[in-house]
Amino acid sequence: MTHMQTLYLMVPLAPLAGAVIAGLFGWMIGRTLSHLVTIAGVAVAFVCSWLIFQDVQAGHVYNGTVYTWMTSGNVRFEVGFLIDSLTAMMMMVVTFVSLMVHVYTIGYMHDDPGYQRFFSYISLFTFSMLMLVMSNNFLQLFFGWEAVGLVSYLLIGFWFTRPTAIYANLKAFLVNRVGDFGFVLGIALVLAHFGTLDYAAVFAQAPAHAGDTINLWKGSPVSLMTAITLLLFIGAMGKSAQFPLHVWLPDSMEGPTPISALIHAATMVTAGIFMVTRMSPLFEMSQTTLSFVMVIGGITALFMGFLGIIQNDIKRVVAYSTLSQLGYMTVALGASAYSVAVFHLMTHAFFKALLFLSAGSVIIGMHHDQDIRHMGGLRKYMPVTWITSLVGSLALIGTPFFSGFYSKDNIIDAVKVAMEHGEPGAGFAYFAVLACVFVTAFYSFRMYFLVFHGKERFHRHHAENSHDEPHAQTHDDHGHGHDAHAHTPHESPLVVTVPLILLAIPSVIIGFLAIQPMLFGHYFDGVITINSTLHPAMQTLAEEFHGATAMALDSVTTLPFWLAVSGVALSWFFYMKRPDIPAAIKNRSGLLYRIMENKYGFDQFNDWFFSGGGRALGRLLWQVGDVRLIDGLAVNGSASLVGRLSMVIRRWQSGYIYHYAFAMIIGVFALLMWFVRT
Repeated sequence: MTHMQTLYLMVPLAPLAGAVIAGLFGWMIGRTLSHLVTIAGVAVAFVCSWLIFQDVQAGHVYNGTVYTWMTSGNVRFEVGFLIDSLTAMMMMVVTFVSLMVHVYTIGYMHDDPGYQRFFSYISLFTFSMLMLVMSNNFLQLFFGWEAVGLVSYLLIGFWFTRPTAIYANLKAFLVNRVGDFGFVLGIALVLAHFGTLDYAAVFAQAPAHAGDTINLWKGSPVSLMTAITLLLFIGAMGKSAQFPLHVWLPDSMEGPTPISALIHAATMVTAGIFMVTRMSPLFEMSQTTLSFVMVIGGITALFMGFLGIIQNDIKRVVAYSTLSQLGYMTVALGASAYSVAVFHLMTHAFFKALLFLSAGSVIIGMHHDQDIRHMGGLRKYMPVTWITSLVGSLALIGTPFFSGFYSKDNIIDAVKVAMEHGEPGAGFAYFAVLACVFVTAFYSFRMYFLVFHGKERFHRHHAENSHDEPHAQTHDDHGHGHDAHAHTPHESPLVVTVPLILLAIPSVIIGFLAIQPMLFGHYFDGVITINSTLHPAMQTLAEEFHGATAMALDSVTTLPFWLAVSGVALSWFFYMKRPDIPAAIKNRSGLLYRIMENKYGFDQFNDWFFSGGGRALGRLLWQVGDVRLIDGLAVNGSASLVGRLSMVIRRWQSGYIYHYAFAMIIGVFALLMWFVRT
């Protein structure tokens, strides 16, 4: 094994080792050693990822098998690594954000009795995600895909004594199973028609199957590539929370804040975006799928953004912004701007993790009250959290020179090119992402102003209203009892604020530094396939790009910039100057507000149709299948039949020998007659 192959193995195995030690032996080694060993594991993975990134930059790509799990006929089921520029970027992002979350967790989960268990879970989550992004075949991809789903189930329901947490993790698990069912069918189609699960072999054969069709039902042939890509994308819709499989993600806020940052920033929800980018050679062969992807992304971006406006829970505002930003990435995939989608994935990972962890810092400072209506004026009490939240919010709304600006504006431009080229669905998607610029700026700064500026409202409320922490008890972050000033906010400890500062740095600069090589350089050469004749978005963007500085300066004349400015200005006017206006709008928009408050009724529909339908089907199967057929007919019916036959036969059992002798003679006579006849 070469030096580099050892590094490849170290990346997923170091967090796994930390997870095993903290999970199985945490009770023995204690809290401090548990967090040290898991942080060390993720730190090793990050350092190795950095070295691998440097190696990939030098032109070294690896695609090889680590372990053959099973051979069935000519098909080999393997664990293997594909280390290229896309993998190296994902490894860097996942390990860095995970490392920040691990350090932050020391402060956030300080008083939690499940401290060691939590560290074990987040390390295991990191291992699962790394296995997913490093895979070179569909089998390992599916393993990582299911593993992140399983660990997210454990983490969302981490406080398992709370009914809301159990409901949320079950909901996440079941909704993801819907997507995963499509995903596994897509993989099965790949195996059936290509005879292999290896990416390179499938991509090499794909052009030969471009014209193939399959009959889903008699007389209705469907393009094989459309069927495969649509099924794979259904998996991405579940994992990356796209409409209508988005319902699990806001409820997953029931988990502790560090896991909200880990799931919703760099890891689980971006798995679908990564997967579609990896499968670009297949997706480029189906315009039907790409248009579907673009429309679904547009719906998710705009309509989930609307819901962010009415949320009062600080974490749910950020959760809906995640849904909206995932919609942006999905729109970029549909426009064949795969590199822009993963560029936004990377920039979003930093500023969204920053926003979630800042929200957690506010929750600590507010003694576990999450309602933004109970905050205000926190700027002077929590200066580090305030400035990092501002950085995250500016990046999120696409402020020029911040990282989010470069990725969001390129998505909008790519969809505009797709619309001008006449690609189906691009017109709606362009309207959605453009309108969403205003919506995002409005709800982001609504939260920012309500939390950090204006009148102090927290003296009227205290932690008894908490619903983030089950242990919102009379301890501060160092475990001391509260005094008379217990409910005055305070800045979080260094283990919380240092990760915020370290995440704020890439939230500002990473877009400026990376846009040239990632979008218009040769970073993704040989990794992403685009049919530029049919989908000219990236080619057009490259022709119009004149450098990161020029792009930022030119943006002040563009519509997205002024939409963002007007969103911020309106939120400032509404919530800083005239708070009576939002209250009046709420009172007068009764039906519309109720629809949005009920999240468009998806939860109620799912509860009525799927849950209610499942229960009704269960009752039917119980009454007809169990009670009548199995118990009534099979069990009790057979016993009754035997009883009745016995009643008849018993009459023949008289006890007289001459009756039996007579019956024997008659029987022998009948047999003789039958033999003579034949």
